Amino acid sequence: MKPVVQLEGTGCGIAAVATLAGVGYREMQGVANRLGIFADDPRLWSETGYVRRLLKEYRIRSARTEVPFTSWEALPDLALLAVKWHKARDHAFWHWVVFWRGPYGPVVLDSKRGLRRHLRTDFGRMKPKWLIPVSSM
Repeated sequence: MKPVVQLEGTGCGIAAVATLAGVGYREMQGVANRLGIFADDPRLWSETGYVRRLLKEYRIRSARTEVPFTSWEALPDLALLAVKWHKARDHAFWHWVVFWRGPYGPVVLDSKRGLRRHLRTDFGRMKPKWLIPVSSM
């Protein structure tokens, strides 16, 4: 699995689903836009509905509910994680990343454009709030 870098400042949800689907950012952006999903819409990073619609479009199954994060060891083999979770004006916001237990061990695929490495293993620095387990159909 290869990380997809977000091409828009608020496109982490689009990039995370592109990573899971194995497609590029521009392709996923086009699909998202066709579905009425745009990176600058706060619902992409403050609600789960848009990301779930994109997952469904690519036949990627997701759990029906979010699961609280308890530990890195307890994570499923593949999940979307909500990191950098915070509240602003009584509304929750987060950054979407992909957790994957790959052949060389667990990694987080982070789409943030400014990172030098998008495959992360610095788990102590990331503070997931909750996750959505996912699997291919």
